[in-house]
Amino acid sequence: MKKVLLILLAALFIAVGCQEADASQDAEQQENPGSDTEENTVSDEPVEVIFWHAMGGALQEALDQIVASYNEAQDQVIVKAEYQGTYDEALTKFNSIAGTENAPTMMQVFEIGTKSMINSGGIEPIQTFIDQDGYDMGQLEENIINYYRVDDQFYSMPFNSSTPVMYYNKDAFEAAGLDPDNPPATFEEIEAAGRTIMAENPDMKGFALQAYGWLYEQLLANQGALLMNNDNGRTDTPTEIGFTEEEGKSIFEWVERMIADDTFANYGTNGDNMVAGFMAEDVAMFLASSANVRSVVDSAPFEVGVAFLPYPENKERNGVVIGGASLWMMNGKEEAEQLAAWDFMKYLQTPEVQAAWHVGTGYFAINPAAYEEQVVQDAYQEMPQLKVTVDQLQSTTSSVATEGALMDMIPEARRITESALETVYNGGDVDTAYQAVVDQMNAAIEQANRARGE
Repeated sequence: MKKVLLILLAALFIAVGCQEADASQDAEQQENPGSDTEENTVSDEPVEVIFWHAMGGALQEALDQIVASYNEAQDQVIVKAEYQGTYDEALTKFNSIAGTENAPTMMQVFEIGTKSMINSGGIEPIQTFIDQDGYDMGQLEENIINYYRVDDQFYSMPFNSSTPVMYYNKDAFEAAGLDPDNPPATFEEIEAAGRTIMAENPDMKGFALQAYGWLYEQLLANQGALLMNNDNGRTDTPTEIGFTEEEGKSIFEWVERMIADDTFANYGTNGDNMVAGFMAEDVAMFLASSANVRSVVDSAPFEVGVAFLPYPENKERNGVVIGGASLWMMNGKEEAEQLAAWDFMKYLQTPEVQAAWHVGTGYFAINPAAYEEQVVQDAYQEMPQLKVTVDQLQSTTSSVATEGALMDMIPEARRITESALETVYNGGDVDTAYQAVVDQMNAAIEQANRARGE
């Protein structure tokens, strides 16, 4: 996979680099980042942009290809990409140097760090550059930018975005007499499919759900539930949870029913073990990020299906909340440095770059024009599962539920729900686990507000 990814990216980026007008939003901007006039003086030395990120492994190699293509396409800016560890590690490091000269020019931060970055005092909203440049954010994917639009402005630029999907073993479905091209859509249909599959093959469990707070949030949003009140923190700072007992318990009760049927595979919080179990045909269905589609489909010894996120049968499907990360501009930097970083952000949104990123990594194209690129059309012919992820995103109903919650304590909220899920997985009482989520999450919200003096 890694070799294919790099060959694809290299070929596309060579083509992009040969067309400087296409490598940036316009040719003049590319030659003199951030300038639309002849009055600005072009420096003899290129402007250096320090870019902190959290992409490791094959994703880092893909990102390095993008950075190299940009640096080679013009001579006014040099972007230096520096890996800072996981999202959590990178954010912790930033918080220790925010507002100082040691801060990078720009930085990648996961979506649930949005409120922390806004509150940090160390960032310059990209709305400043959108307004100065007349940049049209409306050209980007609506259900992605909806998450990052806060109080009618943009603080950061979307970069790598994904949502969860359901993966399923099409061979196992066929062997059990199920239609492999008509996957289950609801909690109850997944339960029934799991029972049918296990009746055919007792060694294969029906379904696995990683104890992951992000998935709990997504399963709430797909039934129209809010994670927190005050419109998920989008009209005012949250003061308590936003979901009802019926909505919040539905996920725990779903798992409890599958445990009772002996169709549930318990991998706890370990997503790698869950994927390995799927590959070994120990489990027929599981939920995970859409960014895994290429690796799972390429690696599985059987035909893999990809389907939309499930929901309770007594609810209507609402859709998914965007995950992943966005790019932030730091304040206190020289104007030329900020403008150079802004030019690079715009370059990342060009259809050619986004097409390569989408096909090579599985992340969505932030600019939907990328989906019309031939390389994407060819990829969909070869791997139609990749298009399912885009269809799910684009068919999502925009609402405060699917726009996602904004609060600086969401990482803690995820740990709370993960602990409760594990409790249920190991035979704990659903009512007790649910009440622990409510009590602990409300306490965490209250503590976070108190810490900010609210």
